[in-house]
Amino acid sequence: MECKECGNEVESLVAVKIGGKKVRVCEDCADRAREEDEVAEAATGVMKGMMEYKGK
Repeated sequence: MECKECGNEVESLVAVKIGGKKVRVCEDCADRAREEDEVAEAATGVMKGMMEYKGK
């Protein structure tokens, strides 16, 4: 099987949401996508705090 993100041949693929779409990628790319998502969520939280956002 081939990873859709990096193009490497791997034994198993993992389903992960990247950019709102579910994509089957290798473990390395899945970990990278999770880390990027965590950083994006943290940045959004900081921006909401600076803007004193009171919504959900």
